[in-house]
Amino acid sequence: MKQFFRSIFWQKGIVVNVIMGLFALWIILSFLSIGIGGFYLIKDNFPDKDPFEFVNGFLLFYVIGDLIFRYLMQKLPVLNIKPLLILDIKKSKLINYTLIKSGISFFNFFSLFFFIPFSLVLIKEGYPTNNVLSWLTGIITIVFLANYLNFITNKSNVAFGVLIALLGSIVALQQFGIYDFTGVSVAIFNSLYTNWFFVLIPFVLLITFYVINYKKLKSQLYLDDAIQTKTKEANTSDLSFVDKFGDLAPFIKNEMRLIWRNKRTKTVFLMSFIFLFYGLIFFTQEAYADNPAMLIFAALFVTGGFAINYGQFIPAWDSEYYRMIMTQNISYRKFLESKWLIMSTVTFVLYILSIPYLYLGVDKFLMISAGAIFNVGFNSLFLLWSGSFNRKRIDLDASGFGNTQGTSATQFLIIIPLTGFPMILYWASSSFLGFNAGILAIASFGVLGILLKNPIMNFIEKKYIKDKYATIHGFNQKK
Repeated sequence: MKQFFRSIFWQKGIVVNVIMGLFALWIILSFLSIGIGGFYLIKDNFPDKDPFEFVNGFLLFYVIGDLIFRYLMQKLPVLNIKPLLILDIKKSKLINYTLIKSGISFFNFFSLFFFIPFSLVLIKEGYPTNNVLSWLTGIITIVFLANYLNFITNKSNVAFGVLIALLGSIVALQQFGIYDFTGVSVAIFNSLYTNWFFVLIPFVLLITFYVINYKKLKSQLYLDDAIQTKTKEANTSDLSFVDKFGDLAPFIKNEMRLIWRNKRTKTVFLMSFIFLFYGLIFFTQEAYADNPAMLIFAALFVTGGFAINYGQFIPAWDSEYYRMIMTQNISYRKFLESKWLIMSTVTFVLYILSIPYLYLGVDKFLMISAGAIFNVGFNSLFLLWSGSFNRKRIDLDASGFGNTQGTSATQFLIIIPLTGFPMILYWASSSFLGFNAGILAIASFGVLGILLKNPIMNFIEKKYIKDKYATIHGFNQKK
């Protein structure tokens, strides 16, 4: 309890705490409402399908997605055991406490706000109680199994790549009608319902993963191993191809190294490729066919996942050595321009990778194209300007996506113009002149930003120089 209330979480700004608390509450209430009303919603919209089998058809996608979600957000079980190693406490007790503590996690319980109410509704609707409880037990076991499997992979980039490739392949094959994986999913999870014996399979795997983690931690639980200074061999990469950018090259190289060598920035970079699939959520749903403004929202994130998530923390990524940078004889303009170029380049790469969206229709791809131009010409410059208000230090070695350390109200407020402005722009133009006018309006603002980049960058540079000492003071604060 003391560790919980002394956590740095409570030392953040009250605005961030309130927003994160409301967000967690929103997730819980959403899962509860879907769990309670999902059965009847499926029954009304798909009267020819069994709601239970309908849910089972998507659980395979859920399990893989949950593993990816955990990789990006869940912290590995960490226990400050250095002072405990010299006490009369058995190592087995310390290890078991660490592993059991990892099980008491929001990641293991938030999905249960759906599965438990849904199971109660199934029983209410006449499904055999024993079969439903067998299915629920299997699902809960799989949730905790994923918890310990995540620790075995230990944030392996290879494991993450395999999961992304697996999920992307399954979704693509399913979406294009090449193979129906929902049938496989139904067969797997229906077996937990029809025969309790199949519940033993995930249960045995859960025990196996627990034992593997136990042995792994036990082999590392020594005082000399706990207190020794870890040294890493510096890996150098050939970035000579960047030299063609002239005076910008050193800044671009440093930015690329910063992104790839640190946990948090690397997570943001990898997350941007997940946002490539964001359009599938909206573009394939008939519910959004009559609401193209929401499709614009999705189109922005298909190519702008990196620019938005990385750009909103500029220059806080450099907070650990920002004071040193300000003492050097460097061009602030080039320092900022290198960040703009990185965001624009990744946006362009994501745009090239989004070409398969042509399969869903030329209109969808035009939205993505306009969104890409807008991200380069408006959003990236706006993010650089809004970064001058960032005053909170960022720990680059901390966990990635789920870490709100360094977050302030600024990060939440800037999302409004980044996504709201193009949606309003499209709605205003298309309402009077049609679809093409809406797309052209969004793209035109992006092109205008690119044409006016130099004077805009001059304005942004002056803002950073003006706030230089306030920024240094903010980054020097440890909390």
